[in-house]
Amino acid sequence: MDDPRNLIDEYKGMENEQVFAELAKKRSPLEVAIENVEHDFNMGSIVRTANSFNVSKVHIIGKKKYNRRGAMCTDKYLEITHHQTIKDFIKTQNDRELVAIENNVPDSKPLGEKTFNKNTTLIFGSENNGITPELLKEAHDVRFIESFGSTRSVNVGVAAGIAMYEYTRQVIIKAN
Repeated sequence: MDDPRNLIDEYKGMENEQVFAELAKKRSPLEVAIENVEHDFNMGSIVRTANSFNVSKVHIIGKKKYNRRGAMCTDKYLEITHHQTIKDFIKTQNDRELVAIENNVPDSKPLGEKTFNKNTTLIFGSENNGITPELLKEAHDVRFIESFGSTRSVNVGVAAGIAMYEYTRQVIIKAN
């Protein structure tokens, strides 16, 4: 079958709606929130990575536009919700642990020491200013990704991938 989409063989030849439905049967309980990420490519990368880990939902807080090319059409296979305000986003987060990934907060702790709850939402902020103080106040936990070189942080798209993998390793892989 000649299906040029970036899909694993199991989904080749299916309509987009069918792929979405099949993935929905085995979604991870993880959700991801992106607040005011300035670079469209980074947002697209986070969406693509969220699809790779089959997260339940991606929340975009603030800016709606993102580089769909960077997402490689993976936005068609997962639920993406836009929230104009932090307050609107918080209303959707009942019974979920909000874990902010942020390196500029004095009381943040290393990601490697985190034990994830099943119902977690990972929060990522803008490349230049991080997560806003308003949203950080809503977080139950703030973590940073340990660095071992001269750079104080990794790109937000890379950080999202690292954090999603660590959640998946603990909650999904170890459970199976």
